[in-house]
Amino acid sequence: MSAAARPGARGPATGRHERASGPSVVALGGGHGLAASLEAMRLVAGTLTAVVTVADDGGSSGRLRSELDVLPPGDLRMALAALCDDTHWGRTWRDLMQHRFATDGPLDNHAVGNLIIAALWEMLDDPVAGLDWVGQLLGVRGRVLPVSLEPLRIEADCRVGHDLVTVRGQSQVAKAPGRIMDLRMTPSDPAACPEAVEAVEAADWVVLGPGSWYSSVLTHLLVPDLAAALHKTPARRCVTLNLEPEAGETDGLTSTEHLEVLHRYAPELRIDVVVADPSAVEDLDTLADAAGRFGARLLLRQVSRGDGTARHDPLRLAGAYRDVFEGFLGDVGRRAD
Repeated sequence: MSAAARPGARGPATGRHERASGPSVVALGGGHGLAASLEAMRLVAGTLTAVVTVADDGGSSGRLRSELDVLPPGDLRMALAALCDDTHWGRTWRDLMQHRFATDGPLDNHAVGNLIIAALWEMLDDPVAGLDWVGQLLGVRGRVLPVSLEPLRIEADCRVGHDLVTVRGQSQVAKAPGRIMDLRMTPSDPAACPEAVEAVEAADWVVLGPGSWYSSVLTHLLVPDLAAALHKTPARRCVTLNLEPEAGETDGLTSTEHLEVLHRYAPELRIDVVVADPSAVEDLDTLADAAGRFGARLLLRQVSRGDGTARHDPLRLAGAYRDVFEGFLGDVGRRAD
């Protein structure tokens, strides 16, 4: 493509991320958990940036990562789709980005959005610019950034009976055969995306979770420059707990143990608020104590859907985040609304 015909090296940072009021929020995670929080936060944040894990090595993302030597686009695609607004334009582009081919050929199970993102990366040779251009096309309410400009590789040691078994790759960590005892990055010092570090340092609030605790949330703490930014940013920090353990990597892990795992990987990290659905809390006192070890208060809100599934309701979660961001916590340690 000629220089005159191709998009510039950097497009506009986002489609429509500026809002009249509200805090500047950075959300960390990946997959369905991050998408759920973004659908809620786009309703209450002033500016919103998603910093997304790039460790996926399975499915469509894994194939594109291997064949094209690019970042796995799947979690980035899901974040972009979650930031589409509720107009006809936004819903149409959201559904197109998430659409998967079903064929007997090489396109089988590829998501359209993954192909669009990978094509722009190939054209621009710049992952951040490519994501910004997709964001502009979709008219998203926010910006999506990778946590690193290089694909991440994670591995975990799992306790299986009396043995310690090592599994490698996000797709295998997500299906861990036993309790995860240790998670690490290989190599151990991947470079952070500079724009992601800048966003964290400039934020009013940083939100971790919900999501796959080891393979989506904790991976951010294993990128040294981003972890350093999380520790030194003047932003307040919020942790959103999952509605139930995930089969595989967190099977059998209580809500309190989720916080204890986070504390093990970031013992010096200060947390201001922990958001939890009361239906997912096994013991209120122990969870409040675990939050207190971070210096955090516990905010109990019903944030799940009313259909009995373990999925977050965007409007309910948005209401919880509004309470968090506005500082209206009340008696958060002992009462659920």
